[in-house]
Amino acid sequence: MAEKKVTWLELFYDLLFVAAVSKATHVLLHVEHGSISIEHLEKFILIFVPIWWAWVGQTVYNNRFGQDSTTHRIFMILQLFFVLIMTASLDADFDANYAPFLVGYIGLRGLTAVQYLVSARRDTKLRQETARFLGTYFWLGIVISCLSLFFDSWARYLILYAGIAIDIIVPLIGRTYLVKTPIHTAHLLERFALFTLILLGESVISMLSVLQSDKFTASSILFASLAFILIIAIWWQYFENVEKRVDKSKQTAGQTIIYGHLFIYCSLSMIAAAIQLLFLEQLEYIFILCFTFTSVLIYFLSVMFVFHRYRFNHLNLNFKIILSLTGMLCTLFTLDLFIVASPHLILGEIMLFFIVFAKATA
Repeated sequence: MAEKKVTWLELFYDLLFVAAVSKATHVLLHVEHGSISIEHLEKFILIFVPIWWAWVGQTVYNNRFGQDSTTHRIFMILQLFFVLIMTASLDADFDANYAPFLVGYIGLRGLTAVQYLVSARRDTKLRQETARFLGTYFWLGIVISCLSLFFDSWARYLILYAGIAIDIIVPLIGRTYLVKTPIHTAHLLERFALFTLILLGESVISMLSVLQSDKFTASSILFASLAFILIIAIWWQYFENVEKRVDKSKQTAGQTIIYGHLFIYCSLSMIAAAIQLLFLEQLEYIFILCFTFTSVLIYFLSVMFVFHRYRFNHLNLNFKIILSLTGMLCTLFTLDLFIVASPHLILGEIMLFFIVFAKATA
C-alpha cells in the first residue's frame, strides 16, 4: 500500500477542534456540593461523543479516499465552517444552544456522507462498494438526528443520540466492506496521535491554571511539577508505542484504533480536569479519589486494548505485566481509601504509575 502523508489542511482541521475539546473538558469543572453532578457528567459525554465522531468521520474518509485535490479542499473548508458553528454552541447549558449545535454537527456529517457518494462514482469496484455503503447508510443516522429538532426536553436528546448511535454502528455493520478496503495504518495512527496531543494540551492548560490560581507558591509549584512529570510520562508511553512498538504495515479495518481512542480521549480529558480539581480541593475526598483513579484506569485499559492489536509479535506484552500494573493502580487506590492522602500525594501516585507504565510498555 502506497505511503499516505498527513496534509496541512488536515492539521488545520484539527486546530479548530482544539476549542471544542477544551469546552467539553470545561464541563467537568462544574462543582456542586462537593461533587460533579450526574447532569454535568452526562453533558460531558453528550458533548464529547459528537465531537469525537465528527472528527473521526472526516479523518477516516481522508485515510481511505482523501486526495489533496481542489474538490476535496473545498469540502473540508466547508466543514471547517460547521466546526466553528458546533464549537460556538458548546456549553454546559446545552438546551439554549441546541439548534446551532445540531446545524454544526449535521453539516459536518452530511458533507462527509456526500464525499463518500462522490468517491463511489470514481474509484475501483471494491472501493466503490465501500464508499457507496458508507455514503448511503450514514444518512440513516443523520436523518434521525435531524428529526430531534421537532421535539423538546428528553425526547429531543433521545432522538439525537439514537441517530448518532446508528451513525457510529454503521461501519461496524459494514465491516465486510471495510476489510476489503483497509486503512492506511501509519496515516491513521499519526492522525489519532496528533489528536492525542490536543488532549494532552488540556492537561498542560490545567497545570498552568494551577500555577496562576495560587500565584506561584511552593505548594502550586510542587503540584505543577508533579503534573508536568505526569504529562511527560503519558506522552512518553503513548508516543513511544506509536513510533516504535506497532506494526504500521498491518492492513485492517482500523476499528480498534477508531473506537478505542474514544475512551483514550475521554479519559485524557478527565485526567486534565482531575489535575485542576485535585488542587482546588472543592470536591469531597472520596469523589475526587474515585474520579481520578477511574480516569487513569480507563486510559490504561484503552491504551492496552488499542496497541495490543498492532504491536509487533515479538513485542507483545506478558499478561503478568498487565496484571501487575492493574494491581499497582488498585493498591494505590485502596491505600488512599484508608489513609487520607493530600492532593499532592494522589497526583504523585498517579505520576509514579504512569512512569512505571511507560517503563514496562515502552
